[in-house]
Amino acid sequence: QVQLVESGGGLVQAGGSLRLSCAASGRTFSGYSMGWFRQAPGKEREFVATITWNNGNTYYADSVKGRFTISRDNAQNKMYLQMNSLKPEDTAVYYCAGRSRLSGIYYRSTSYDLWGQGTQVTVSS
Repeated sequence: QVQLVESGGGLVQAGGSLRLSCAASGRTFSGYSMGWFRQAPGKEREFVATITWNNGNTYYADSVKGRFTISRDNAQNKMYLQMNSLKPEDTAVYYCAGRSRLSGIYYRSTSYDLWGQGTQVTVSS
């Protein structure tokens, strides 16, 4: 069983950058499709980005496309989210998520069965 731990959140000014990390325990990380979701106060959890287990394809929410980059290092059992040109509306708790050999709808939170505890990202204007 893989466990996920996020890090790298914090407070940043609008226009700044942050890099989130998701560390995974276990030996089967390479077989997991991994994703990032976020949840702002009073709002539903929303899809941010995903990277597939088999070919490393990446997909992004329209709201972050061109600003965020998802990547993974299977040798280190880590996934990353590089966030540039941050906006106040990016403020949320960011969660990493995983699902073994996901072939379903990657942008739905219900497609993932592993979740980290979340890391707060706050972007000030």
